[in-house]
Amino acid sequence: MRIVSLLPAATDIVAELGLLPDLVGRTHECDWPEGEIDRVPVITAAGLTTDAMTSREISDAVGGATHRGSSLYTLDTGALAGLAPDVVLTQDLCEVCAVSYETVSRALRVLDGGPRVLSLEPRTLDDVLDCLLRVGRELGVPDVAEVRCRALRDRLGAVERATAGRPRRRVAAIEWLDPLWPAGHWVPDQIRYAGGEPLLAAAGEHTAPVEWETVRAARPEVIVLMPCGFSPERTEAERELLFRLPGWDELPAVRAGEVWVVDGPAYFNRPGPRVVRGAEVLAHVLHSTTSGEPVTGGEARRVALG
Repeated sequence: MRIVSLLPAATDIVAELGLLPDLVGRTHECDWPEGEIDRVPVITAAGLTTDAMTSREISDAVGGATHRGSSLYTLDTGALAGLAPDVVLTQDLCEVCAVSYETVSRALRVLDGGPRVLSLEPRTLDDVLDCLLRVGRELGVPDVAEVRCRALRDRLGAVERATAGRPRRRVAAIEWLDPLWPAGHWVPDQIRYAGGEPLLAAAGEHTAPVEWETVRAARPEVIVLMPCGFSPERTEAERELLFRLPGWDELPAVRAGEVWVVDGPAYFNRPGPRVVRGAEVLAHVLHSTTSGEPVTGGEARRVALG
C-alpha cells in the first residue's frame, strides 16, 4: 500500500501503526519519528515565511479569528500524482494546521484511479484515539490499531491514578500569544487526565481569541504556553508579550512561578497518538508526578519571569 500523509498528526498515526515503510509522501512539517521520517519525500512547502514575523503579524496574515490559512501551504500536485498513492490522509478541521481539504480535493480530482481519501477531524482526546482505530481499519491493520490504542488508554489510566486525590489546579492553556487564544479541542481533556481544571475552553471546543481581562478574571493557578507550531525556544522569545499585560504580575500563577512552556507541536497542537504523552507532561507540570518516562526540559520548563 502506498500512503501519502498531508497532516503531521496522520503521519504520527502511520508510524504508531508500524506502517512507516508504506509512507511515500509527507508534508514539510512531518518531523516524527525523528530520523526515520527523513527518507520520505516532502510534497508541500510553506507559503508564508514566519521566522521574522511576530505572533500578531502571523495571525493577521492567516486571517486572524477567521482562521483562513489558504496561503500557508503549497502542495506539489505533480509530485503527488507521481507518487501514485493508494490512500491520502488529510483533514478538514483547521486550514492553518495543514494543507486545506479543498486544495487536496482539487489535486486528487485529476489523478487516475482516485486514491482513497481519509479526512481526520478529531475534536476530543477520545476522538484522537478513535482516529487511530479508524486509520488502522482502513489501512488493513485493525489488530495492531487495537493493541496500540489499548496501550495508549492504559497510559492515560496511569496518569489519572498518579494524580488522583490531588487538588485540581486551575489551568489556562494558551495556544497563541497575540492575540491570546486558549487551547481547546483535546487539550482540556489532557488537562483533566493530568489532574487539572481547564479554564477558558471546554473539551471539543474550536476556540477563538479572548480578551486579556477574561484570562485575568479566571485567575489561573497554572499557565501553560503551547503556541501552535512554535518550539519552546520561539515561545520563550515572545514571553514579553505577556509580561507587559496589565495585572500580569498579580495572577496567582505568576506569583507562584507556575508559568510553563511546553512543546506544543509534539504533544498538544497535533491530534495524534503523542497527545497521550502530553497528558503525562501535564501531570509533571501540575503535580510534579512522573507517569511514563521522566519529563525533560525540552518537553516542559518553567518560564523565566524575571
